[in-house]
Amino acid sequence: MPDETDYPDSGRPTRRGVGPTESARAGRFWWDGAADAYQEEHGPFLGDADFVWGPEGLTEEEARLLGAPDALREARVLEIGCGAGQCGRWLRAQGVHRVVGFDISHRQLQHSRRIDGATGHHLASVQADAQYLPFADASFDVVFSSFGALPFVPSAETALDEAARVLRPGGRLAFSVTHPVRWAFPDDPSERGLTLIQSYFDRMPYVEEDEAGRAVYVEHHHTVGDWVRAVAGSGLLLADLVEPEWPEHNTQEWGGWGPVRGSMLPGTAVFVADKPD
Repeated sequence: MPDETDYPDSGRPTRRGVGPTESARAGRFWWDGAADAYQEEHGPFLGDADFVWGPEGLTEEEARLLGAPDALREARVLEIGCGAGQCGRWLRAQGVHRVVGFDISHRQLQHSRRIDGATGHHLASVQADAQYLPFADASFDVVFSSFGALPFVPSAETALDEAARVLRPGGRLAFSVTHPVRWAFPDDPSERGLTLIQSYFDRMPYVEEDEAGRAVYVEHHHTVGDWVRAVAGSGLLLADLVEPEWPEHNTQEWGGWGPVRGSMLPGTAVFVADKPD
């Protein structure tokens, strides 16, 4: 949830149902307004060409969730919700030649172009909605998302069906999202964030509205079971569920994430699944 003064003004908070069209509109609106502040605040942690799975700082170089580096170099790779393209650009720097990123926010993609020029590692990108991927069936060997788009879509099933559709048989999907258990706790990295405030099973979205009642920020909640069933329902086989622990060397706070709460509760969940041959 937005909490920085340089981010878009928070709307009126409420809890109500939000469909796919309104969610996409709100996501585009908020991230276009938030992109500059987000990249200024978190860019140094994310790096220009680094691959971080979440605020804990787990990197793909450490985890190797996408597969062996040699195999990746020949793979066709798609990033869902690429933001400024840091993860995809890291892959390009590792010699993976066919990487595409997409994001719903035009402003985030402008930052991607800016960093392309600064690093010399150019990431092909397109503006798109994770609910309706503009790619042909079986177009990619690897599809991944690092906190990109999936927490902001109403239907986990729709999003993963689309990801599975563009994945070739034998391919891999890996995605990180806010750990579902965090939904039951306040968005506070301090000890106050350890107090239960709502049901983990309450799936009513968090919404911020403008004066006309239009959603300007939407965050959806899916339980661990919801994500697992969505993975299975899309025809994929769950290979791993990674819950990164907060490392002692990471002293930063990022929204509701931080070392105090991170030492007690998981903040990130990384799902890894394979598409059968």
